[in-house]
Amino acid sequence: MVDKGTIRSLEKVGVVGAGLMGHGITHAAATSGLEVVMIDTSMEKLEYALERIKTILHNDLKKENISNEKFQSSINRIIISDDYNMLDGCDIIIEAVYEDKDLKDSVISNTSKFLSKDGVFASNTSTIPISILSKAITREERFIGIHFFSPVNKMKLVELIKGDKTSNDSLSTALDFVKLIGKQPIVVNDGPGFFTTRVFQCYTNEGMAMLYEGVDPFAIEKLAKKAGYPVGPLAILDEISINLASHISGQIRKYSDKTKSSSDEPWDKVIDLMVSKLKRTGRSNGAGFYEYPVNEKKYLWEELKNYFSISNIPILEIDIIDRFYFSQALETIRCFEEEIICSYEDANTGSILGWGFPKNTGGILSFVNEYGIKRFVERSNKLEEQYGKRFKAPKLLKQMAASGEKFK
Repeated sequence: MVDKGTIRSLEKVGVVGAGLMGHGITHAAATSGLEVVMIDTSMEKLEYALERIKTILHNDLKKENISNEKFQSSINRIIISDDYNMLDGCDIIIEAVYEDKDLKDSVISNTSKFLSKDGVFASNTSTIPISILSKAITREERFIGIHFFSPVNKMKLVELIKGDKTSNDSLSTALDFVKLIGKQPIVVNDGPGFFTTRVFQCYTNEGMAMLYEGVDPFAIEKLAKKAGYPVGPLAILDEISINLASHISGQIRKYSDKTKSSSDEPWDKVIDLMVSKLKRTGRSNGAGFYEYPVNEKKYLWEELKNYFSISNIPILEIDIIDRFYFSQALETIRCFEEEIICSYEDANTGSILGWGFPKNTGGILSFVNEYGIKRFVERSNKLEEQYGKRFKAPKLLKQMAASGEKFK
């Protein structure tokens, strides 16, 4: 039995989708003492997902992070089924299917009816607005976004997204659930890409923009790490798959204001070349920006220079580092300006735990404060002149510079 304390009677969890995210969420819930029903279209997929959960638990057992008793009890709490009826009476159902609105609408419509009386339905979407997806459920106030990060068993952050009609009670239930499974929640408002996905992609986009401009890919990766990021932007793209990055970017554009929906940016051209022409989509297919020799260390694909010639005009090291920092910081400020995120603390927490913004900064808005608002605006202006309008300082930032305010 779960020691709930202030947790409001969460006993049974449903997870729809047994892929990378679905089995990770199932693992997190089961190891926290909750009964979990994991649903997918075939038992073969479900059995494979269960084996992946057992592998995670076996690894924890070997490291003595869990006991034999916890290993077995966690497995015993998981029910796998291809029958939606098994979700009946769930206190919370989380859909974790592919990022496609029509698919998600179908899943939400067909499974939300199995919720308990005061149950909450959650989408693990990373891009599609919650207020759009909530139309597929009868009681929109019981719908919320619960965005987990991959791999779920290692990533502590969970982004909770409130739709236009999400009730405070539903948010409270979602917060209880996230805390119960040992994750760190941040709360944001609705919008395409929300906070974390929208800001995270600025880092990978900037890496691709530099590649397109003729910056040595080795320098891009090396200086990203020097800036304090755990992994270079090209390596991250390979890990998540360049294909998926393209899909996510397309989804954000699809639901964004038309004036912001240009697909003719330098990173779009890089993605198109890598995916459509070269068929190098990332680590999962053995070829991306990097080469992946069997039983050997990966290395940057040497032929990249044949498609993205290294420029004879060197770019300053500080410019490369600042472009990583400022592209993400400026997008965060736009999110703050648009009230997508309203908490200084959540912005900082989300940046460090969500996409690895350098820890030594204290978080993304802390970085802006420490840099100095007025000085930050001046540097943004210079970057805009040299590298494009994405570095234009938002109106809010200029107002803060004039009044001497800081983020808080």
